[in-house]
Amino acid sequence: MAGTRVKARGESVIAERFAVFAECLLTGVWIAVASLGVVTYPAAFAAGARHLRRRTAHEGGGWREFAADFRTALRGGWLAGLAGWAAVAAVWVDVQAARAGIPGGPLVGAVGVVALIGLVVAGLRAAAVWTPGARWRTLLAGAGRRTVLDPAGSFLIVGGLAVVAASAWFAAPLAVAVLGAVAAAAVAVEERYRHR
Repeated sequence: MAGTRVKARGESVIAERFAVFAECLLTGVWIAVASLGVVTYPAAFAAGARHLRRRTAHEGGGWREFAADFRTALRGGWLAGLAGWAAVAAVWVDVQAARAGIPGGPLVGAVGVVALIGLVVAGLRAAAVWTPGARWRTLLAGAGRRTVLDPAGSFLIVGGLAVVAASAWFAAPLAVAVLGAVAAAAVAVEERYRHR
């Protein structure tokens, strides 16, 4: 009888973890659809992260709540998205300078790429803690500090981004679903940092 109880409890844990994984994949699709507006990706990740936080806390939530969070996050999030694209453009110019053979270009290009990766990590960390009413400027400033002060957590998020890149390389549609796993990784890293 006790062995049966342990087995049922073990199956329950496995079923719950699989449900969270499946929710991450579904959330990745939602994030991808919400990011089609080009500058809407910060709001999409914020809504996805909030959705995953609700699901892991065993609170209700679905597409409607995600859409409502997305609309709320978009109010200031589109500016963060625009700034992100400006940073990508600046790094692209740095890389082109490095490729053109300008003296010091390779160093400037490498610094630009590392800085861009840091900005992406900070953006994901900011999205992971977003709540309605939070200001993106404040979220990004705090996330930038945590990105530097918690290099292990930041490295975990970089690893998640590498998984998305590898997934896109193998099969582009797979990268869409994996976006939810990146959002979940950012939520987990922020939760780990908060409890530390």
